[in-house]
Amino acid sequence: MGFARTCSVALVGVEGVVVEVQADLEPGVAAFTLVGLPDKSLTESRDRVRAAVVNSGGEWPQKKLTVGLSPASVPKGGSGFDLAVACAVLGAAERIDPRVLADIVMIGELGLDGRVRPVLGVLPAVLAAADAGYEQVVVPECTAAEASLVPGISVLGVRSLRQLIAVLTDEPVPEEEPDEPGRPDPLLAGLCVPGTGVGSGLSGSLDDAHALDLADVVGQVAARTAVEVAAAGAHHLFLQGPPGAGKTMLAERLPAVLPRLTREESLEVTAVHSVAGMLPPGRPLVDIAPYCAPHHSATMQSLVGGGKGIARPGAVSLAHRGVLFLDEAPEFSGKTLDSLRQPLESGHVVIARSAGVVRLPAKFLMVLAANPCPCGRHTLLGDGCECPASLIRRYQARLSGPLLDRVDLKVEVEAVTRSELAGYGTPGESTRTVADRVRAARERAAARLAGTGWRTNSEVAGHALRTRWPAAPGALEAAELDLERGFLTARGLDRVLRVAWTVADLAGHDRPLAQDVALALQLRTGIARGVPMVIGASS
Repeated sequence: MGFARTCSVALVGVEGVVVEVQADLEPGVAAFTLVGLPDKSLTESRDRVRAAVVNSGGEWPQKKLTVGLSPASVPKGGSGFDLAVACAVLGAAERIDPRVLADIVMIGELGLDGRVRPVLGVLPAVLAAADAGYEQVVVPECTAAEASLVPGISVLGVRSLRQLIAVLTDEPVPEEEPDEPGRPDPLLAGLCVPGTGVGSGLSGSLDDAHALDLADVVGQVAARTAVEVAAAGAHHLFLQGPPGAGKTMLAERLPAVLPRLTREESLEVTAVHSVAGMLPPGRPLVDIAPYCAPHHSATMQSLVGGGKGIARPGAVSLAHRGVLFLDEAPEFSGKTLDSLRQPLESGHVVIARSAGVVRLPAKFLMVLAANPCPCGRHTLLGDGCECPASLIRRYQARLSGPLLDRVDLKVEVEAVTRSELAGYGTPGESTRTVADRVRAARERAAARLAGTGWRTNSEVAGHALRTRWPAAPGALEAAELDLERGFLTARGLDRVLRVAWTVADLAGHDRPLAQDVALALQLRTGIARGVPMVIGASS
């Protein structure tokens, strides 16, 4: 009787569970049994593994073969177990020393010819292996760079099962024939999921974020200020205005204003994009803020995550540490928009399915854009808007009060004038200039919040803002008066104070002054407070 074991990783959302792959050979009628809650794609690995072993020059054991995946209570799916199953079988057949396999984690799909194909989610799988104390992993060669992002772990990238057998048995490693120049590499097909290209609005801006400049936006002083404040404090933003005023242009340029991701944040974002099959080819680490802009016909499952079996990341998770832009926000279904309320507060999504409960990260900066009415001409002079008042109210009421109460900044985007288009006014600042101020403001906030677990002003609890970091004496009088009049809720007052701290950080003030709070109120309520919509103009 032969027995061998090695390890692989089962992904549950973006978290991994190390699975022990055991192979047992017994005398009897030749059969291959796979147990341990495998799904359909994993069950089919029996045929893939057998063909790969034979075509790699190995001998398939003609005995009763049982492969177990432990723990058996965890649902397992995908083709990433192929490599571990093949090596466990070869170890049980004594082609490979079983002692060599015991402490190695193997991730990869096998082709019928023995080539090792990439799978989704290599980074979170290797992170799970490192957290479990493993020090060696074997992955497909084209995902070795992604796996190497995890510190303190030895990564071996292989192109074929033949190469791996040679490495594990201390034999000469065979050279695989290189692909012909100019031909597409079929192995890279496993790294992308259909429908996640540039046209979907999910991954295109990862490469193009820094090619878009705020200087291209004509006019819109108030909206540009709101974008700067949103980036500096990670505040949610609502842009309302007529078509063609520049709402989408502003949202598209927001990711480039945000600071680059830290190493920890980059690993979080890369893990989500790896599971979703959206990592750009040749760039295993996402180090700039992602940008996700789903169409208004998106379902609730595509927005917050879901699908059959184990839930997959939705748009809110793909925008983690970045920007989620909902253009034509009133055209989204009401239930879909209200499903955002929980991740906006908690920074994650918990999805319960019959196959298990998945927790996905979802800490994003939300930007809503909407027209003032269905035709979009309601606020224009000489507009010719024929929408009845009742239709306009119903259209604007599609964005629920509880959702808008979680949005810190609400700005009316005015139509661009002829003189602004002709370039007679003062040109707007470039993305680089605004990004430098945003970075400096973030550094001030980080120094103040050091040791608290909070990173940005939008995360700070209201009680801490009122007691630990109070505003200047008398600065909150106008906000407290709005609270008494019913213009602000208690949550709204806390959010005004958070925005005021961001304005103070941008202006270089030690704490929010009366004009900082006034500008925050103006950005929150849209009601003029007698201060210019420019940071530091009235200091």
